[in-house]
Amino acid sequence: QVRLVESGGGLVQAGDSLRLSCAGSGRTFSLDTLAWFRQAPGKEREFVAAVSWSGGTNYAASVKGRFTISRDNANTVSLQMDSLKPEDTAVYYCAAGRLTTPQNIGDLGGDDWGQGTQVTVSS
Repeated sequence: QVRLVESGGGLVQAGDSLRLSCAGSGRTFSLDTLAWFRQAPGKEREFVAAVSWSGGTNYAASVKGRFTISRDNANTVSLQMDSLKPEDTAVYYCAAGRLTTPQNIGDLGGDDWGQGTQVTVSS
């Protein structure tokens, strides 16, 4: 059974930092693009950041310079979130895409998804 499991969410104040992690199991993700998406209440899911198997990255404009995605190993990806803002409040989802790149996974979506972790930023 393929699984992606997120961890690290929580409640923080504006300006604080959080680090999210996602661990995959059930198949190899070594050639996948791994990505983070988020969905705020009443809004559609949106792309946040992605990293390819070779380390190439892509970020949404709203998080560029504040968030850093990293690939810890073939099956694990992290998202370091600094200078958090109330508008970053959302459920954050990890995704893996077999035939995607960091530049197109935002449009194509992933083949496998995690259950999500809540991030709440208070003002």
